[in-house]
Amino acid sequence: MNPQLGRYDVAVVGGGPAGLSAALMLGRARRSVLVIDDGRPRNAPAAHMHGFLSRDGVPPGDLLEAGRREVAGYGGEVQTGRARSAAKDGDGFAVELDTGRTVRARRLLVTTGVIDDLPDVPGIASRWGRDVVHCPYCHGWEIRDQPIGVLATGAKSVHQALLFRQWTDRLTLLQHTGPRPTPEEAEQLAARRITVLTGEVTGLEIADDRLTGVRLDSGELVPLRALAVAPRPVARADVLTAFGLAPVPHPNGLGTHIAADQTGLTSVPGVWVAGNLADPNANVLASAASGATAAGAVNADLIAEDTRHAVQARNDPFSAESEARVCEQILGDRRHGL
Repeated sequence: MNPQLGRYDVAVVGGGPAGLSAALMLGRARRSVLVIDDGRPRNAPAAHMHGFLSRDGVPPGDLLEAGRREVAGYGGEVQTGRARSAAKDGDGFAVELDTGRTVRARRLLVTTGVIDDLPDVPGIASRWGRDVVHCPYCHGWEIRDQPIGVLATGAKSVHQALLFRQWTDRLTLLQHTGPRPTPEEAEQLAARRITVLTGEVTGLEIADDRLTGVRLDSGELVPLRALAVAPRPVARADVLTAFGLAPVPHPNGLGTHIAADQTGLTSVPGVWVAGNLADPNANVLASAASGATAAGAVNADLIAEDTRHAVQARNDPFSAESEARVCEQILGDRRHGL
């Protein structure tokens, strides 16, 4: 942080893969950056993460711990806490934390992710991320060749069943509250030998801390070793309320997100989003990549601003603003031993 101006170059709200990846890139770009994290990652219930090249099978918490160390190695700071609100503050932003601290920064990157709104079936929440899953690419290998059920709750349920069929030929589509398959969908399910059962699921059967099946409203027990569900991702975007940035439906029809361009820039200048807040479908690797992309765009924006101020100082060296910018540059040079 620049002691003269009392603010960071960038405040990152959210310390998951997207936020830490962005902070790492910004630190390497010699930017002062603070990551504010409330310790509630989306994948916390999962024992391991998968599909992340060179980190496959690593516990999610281990990845975050390594990321914090790497960020700190480039001078970045990570503070535990929840960002209550953010607002414009002069030519930058102010973020109020639940600790009572107010953080000021030139740019704001929000990576607070989503909350998965799970189907209202007793037992699902307690098994979430274990043997109640949603992504075949994240969990399919671990439950391969086992009897798997797909809980139908919406129009995408048949698609989800056809996906999971790649990992097992012992698949049941539980119609539950989902719409009846169309004739074309029914033909596809039959061709792939996917059993379809009507009736609502009223609960899960657990033995020795393992899912053994689901109970239908008819009383029938359907033996299963895993249950695939389709949660509704709800954007955690309260910190953006003051900017008028509200979650909107995602183009795929599943959940909400904050609309932004391909770099994560929102409609509010100086405010970026990344990770699941921008794309609820992004896995850990894609989220980290989006954080790096946003960081590059944020740094480029800061460079453009720094250049404008340098030109102004050159043309009007006696202005108060120019003097402040020169002091900032001198302090920055001293900080880096120049």
